[in-house]
Amino acid sequence: MKKLLYILAASVALLSSCAKDPIENTATVGMAGEWYVTVDAVDENGEVLYEDPYGVGYFIVSTFNTAANVPTEMFVFDNYNFWEFQVQVKADPETMTFATDGMAPNLAYDSNVQITGGKVSYGTATTPSGQPADAIEFCVKFDDDDYGFTYKFHGYRYTGFVADE
Repeated sequence: MKKLLYILAASVALLSSCAKDPIENTATVGMAGEWYVTVDAVDENGEVLYEDPYGVGYFIVSTFNTAANVPTEMFVFDNYNFWEFQVQVKADPETMTFATDGMAPNLAYDSNVQITGGKVSYGTATTPSGQPADAIEFCVKFDDDDYGFTYKFHGYRYTGFVADE
C-alpha cells in the first residue's frame, strides 16, 4: 500500500510539472491580422483618382506586433503583393488608429514609406459573402513613386472562406 501511495504521488508530481503556461495574446491583438484589401490612388482630399491603378485587385496585407510586443507599435506589411513594403507604425489601441511619423524606413526594400489615416474598426465591413467583418483603411506614400500618388488601402479582415475571396 505504501508503494502505491509513492507511485501515485510521483505520478501527480510528474503530471503537474508538465502543465503548459497559457498562451497569451500579443499586445496589438485588436489591430493585428491578415486583411483582404484593394488599393486606389487618391488626391489630397481623398477623392479617388484611379481605382486599382495597377490592376492588382484584392490581396493580403498583414499587421502584427513588433518584437517589443507593446500596444503602441506594430508593423504593416504588404507581403510583397503591391509595393514591397514593411514599415513600423505607431499604434493607438484606444482609438484603433495607426500611422508613421512622416517618412519611415521600408524594411522590405530600400526606400521610405509614409502611412497616414490608419484605422481598424470592428464589424463595419461586409465581406463578399455578406457577412460582417472588421475593416481596415490607411493611406500610403512612397518616396520612390515616380507619380507621387497617395494610395488608399481599404478592405476587411481575411476570413479564409472561399466565398470572401
